Amino acid sequence: MHKSFFPSSLHIRSNKKLVPQVAVLACVAVVALCDKPPVYAPPPPAYAPAPSYHAPEPAYHAPEPAYHAPEPAYHAPEPAYHAPNHYEPEYPDVPPKYNYNYGVADGYSGANFGHSESRDGYKTEGSYTVDLPDGRKQIVKYVDNGDGLVAEVTYEGEAQYPEYKPTYKPAPPSYAPPPPTYS
Repeated sequence: MHKSFFPSSLHIRSNKKLVPQVAVLACVAVVALCDKPPVYAPPPPAYAPAPSYHAPEPAYHAPEPAYHAPEPAYHAPEPAYHAPNHYEPEYPDVPPKYNYNYGVADGYSGANFGHSESRDGYKTEGSYTVDLPDGRKQIVKYVDNGDGLVAEVTYEGEAQYPEYKPTYKPAPPSYAPPPPTYS
């Protein structure tokens, strides 16, 4: 027979229905006790008098330096050139007169353009041509008599817009989708 240290009137039997209720009651008690901010003792009063200590004046004084830097022995020379007081641009006394032209025809890139110009004093005449991507040739002729540029733009040929057919095709995926599964 089992003997208990407690009298039979104090003997507590475990009840499986009572255990969850006791656990919930313990949790509620912990939350209720922890829900309050901590209580601290008030700080001690700060009524100490201000310090009356005054630092003494230092007794040591640094001596004056005995070393004095010498004067520099090198003096920069004066510049050997003299800049003019005012720069006046110099213009030629004769009116400008020139002729030039150039052209580019590159079969590899398809570039085809050129330019020519002539000038005699204030009169300037010229023209330039360029092959456009749509198959036409643009020709610009211009004249300037000193009173402003006058340009005439003309086109040779008819614009071509061929249907776009892409030649690039993406590579097939390097993976295969999983085979379907039926249940």
